[in-house]
Amino acid sequence: MNQPVKESDMTVTWHRDESHLPPALRGLRIPLIGAPLFIISVPDLVIAQCKAGIIGSFPALNAREGEGEPPLLEAWLKRITEELDRHNQENPDRPAAPFAVNQIVHRSNARLQRDIDICVKWKVPVWITSLGARPEVNEAAHSVGGVVLHDIINNTFARKAIEKGADGLIAVAAGAGGHAGQQSPFALVREIRSWFDGPLALSGAIASGEALLAARAVGADFGYMGSPFIATREANAVEDYKRMIVESGAEDIVYSSLFTGVHGNYLKKSIERAGLDPDNLPESDPSSMNFSSGSSKPKAWKEIWGSGQGIGDVRDVVPATELIDRIDREYRAAGARLAAEFRGA
Repeated sequence: MNQPVKESDMTVTWHRDESHLPPALRGLRIPLIGAPLFIISVPDLVIAQCKAGIIGSFPALNAREGEGEPPLLEAWLKRITEELDRHNQENPDRPAAPFAVNQIVHRSNARLQRDIDICVKWKVPVWITSLGARPEVNEAAHSVGGVVLHDIINNTFARKAIEKGADGLIAVAAGAGGHAGQQSPFALVREIRSWFDGPLALSGAIASGEALLAARAVGADFGYMGSPFIATREANAVEDYKRMIVESGAEDIVYSSLFTGVHGNYLKKSIERAGLDPDNLPESDPSSMNFSSGSSKPKAWKEIWGSGQGIGDVRDVVPATELIDRIDREYRAAGARLAAEFRGA
């Protein structure tokens, strides 16, 4: 259970050594990245996250225009860029954090090159790449000063990503929402840190300030948080999905490859509502993945909803700023409690 947060804990200050980080990743209010959520992450959420001081992100494939219409991704990047610029001009002492765009580099993503070109045009500051490390994508990001973070589920993939030009890594460990790995976050981060001292984020049940502090303690530079943002006002999720997040816990998460061909975590109740037995799901394989329509999940399963194991800490649907405020308070309070153990040592 979370300990009460004392007023004195909320005013604790600290110094983070950010000298090893690219400038775009420095100076965040708290070391947190809002993970790109399929369908759910839209400009309203990203802008709220960035204004609140953390990196907000969205998958490029979320911006889907109708046939014959101009690229919606361009309109989204224009709006996000202009709103954050306006915020920074009006709040020079409290600038917004940078935003990130997630590129699915799987071979079935027919939009990839078009979306890369648009991101280059708008000089996206942070690029998150998934499902394959592609040197040409990294080169495109670097051509406009962008920083590339590649998500991986094991140390082998981590090495390949850095060898192919990624600047940093997102370690997707056990308990993460969406396409999650199976390795303990403690094991995965420590193996990566044995050879890599660059930017590293940790994904896997990061839903509280205490969890964020644990990620930092084990060696990550950032927490990577997705599922709690589903239950925010700005999230593009139906109310049933948001309420299911609030009402569920770790025991309500099912790990399966059936729906996309790659193992991921899903809400048990949504699987049951689709008429399936969550305890007896058949396996699928990566050959079934296809992002040509924007998602690798067949339309028949569009209401089977992803979630990580940390949602026991999500107790209500709130504005994104309120969620970030909570994480900030908990992070500071947890840090102060642990720091007290070492005073005078």
